[in-house]
Amino acid sequence: MNYLETVRWILNRIPVYQTSGIKSYKPGLKRIKNFCSRLGNPQIFFKSIHVGGTNGKGSTVHMLSSILQEEKYKIGLFTSPHLIDFRERITCNGNLIEKDFIVSFIKKNKEFIEKEKISFFEMNTALAFQYFKEIKVDIAIIEVGMGGRLDSTNLIFPEISVITNVSIDHTQLLGESELEIASEKAGIIKKNVSVIIGRKIPKSVQFIFIQKALKKNSPIYFSLKKEENVEYKIPFEKVSYQNLNRSLVLRIVNILHYRKNITISNQSIKKGLKNVVRNTNFKGRWQILQKNCPKIICDIAHNEEGVLMINHQLKKEFYNELHLILGFVKDKKVDNLLKHFPTESFYYFCQPKIDRKLSIYDLKILVNKTCQYQDRNKIKFFHSAKNAFLCAKKKAKKDDLILVSGSTFIVSEILIL
Repeated sequence: MNYLETVRWILNRIPVYQTSGIKSYKPGLKRIKNFCSRLGNPQIFFKSIHVGGTNGKGSTVHMLSSILQEEKYKIGLFTSPHLIDFRERITCNGNLIEKDFIVSFIKKNKEFIEKEKISFFEMNTALAFQYFKEIKVDIAIIEVGMGGRLDSTNLIFPEISVITNVSIDHTQLLGESELEIASEKAGIIKKNVSVIIGRKIPKSVQFIFIQKALKKNSPIYFSLKKEENVEYKIPFEKVSYQNLNRSLVLRIVNILHYRKNITISNQSIKKGLKNVVRNTNFKGRWQILQKNCPKIICDIAHNEEGVLMINHQLKKEFYNELHLILGFVKDKKVDNLLKHFPTESFYYFCQPKIDRKLSIYDLKILVNKTCQYQDRNKIKFFHSAKNAFLCAKKKAKKDDLILVSGSTFIVSEILIL
């Protein structure tokens, strides 16, 4: 198989949670342990940093990677999901994993993957571990896929564990309450390994992490304050939630430097934060697609806390009319998300091109049940994100703002237009 045939096989043969939903999710570590054992346990051949949490994981790992790259470390980065190219999930110093490596890996392990019913995320995790071993990264930054305790990435024994925050998401799999979700995320805390918790969380949730850290004899840190950090500029300086992520990253860097003897200069911190987009090809988080006439922004927020942050950010923007292009997946509590968007906006509802989509018919029923919209004439429904986007661009005036959000997949479809 060539590369295109290999990726087609991966996406068609192995159910993908991002597109298929809960039916493709396979919790537990037995399969990934067996797979990595077959490969010679590649995860033990490199240093790692493990990053979990509900929101902010992507921003945190990209900022951290950029800083370490500026210090001339060879940094592997494993993230999910991808927005445009499957290879975005596995990179080294901002460069995508080579196509030939993926083809070779699948060729060698295809029979095992099929026989053992390896999941899509397990396959990706093993592929990343093997790649980082073979190219000899100095440090791999590994983003948790979902939860923590039973996540495939939880085979690593990292230099530091990071939990960005805890909020309600993936309730079918992780639990209905913040306490249940926190218990799952606390599963990445390892014996004698420092753990840092980001953002303000309830004391009851803090207690779960403290309790687990004490049990594992793990030093625990909380990064709770929003600091302006005017010395350390980021490309999205005016984006409040990115300032929170920056504060967490600075604390992580401090612990790595002083507790793990990983050299990180102040100059590398400054340059790394400033150049995060260039160094890592970071996208999808309050990404400005067009600066004016009209201004167009996309953000992959897809849970309640993420939408609240978007709403907070919108209040800082200057525009005449707001045009919202929104689509969702069906396992989200969409009614809770909708109530946080400004009611006086123009709405262009659409559906992503995946099995998990909340269909436009179901979304229309849900929208019509609410009474929050002041002018129903400002609401339109589309079967595709592309048509919604084209309509919004045609309608919007030069002083307006278009925002694309609600689902990673809607943003992805707009980015490839």
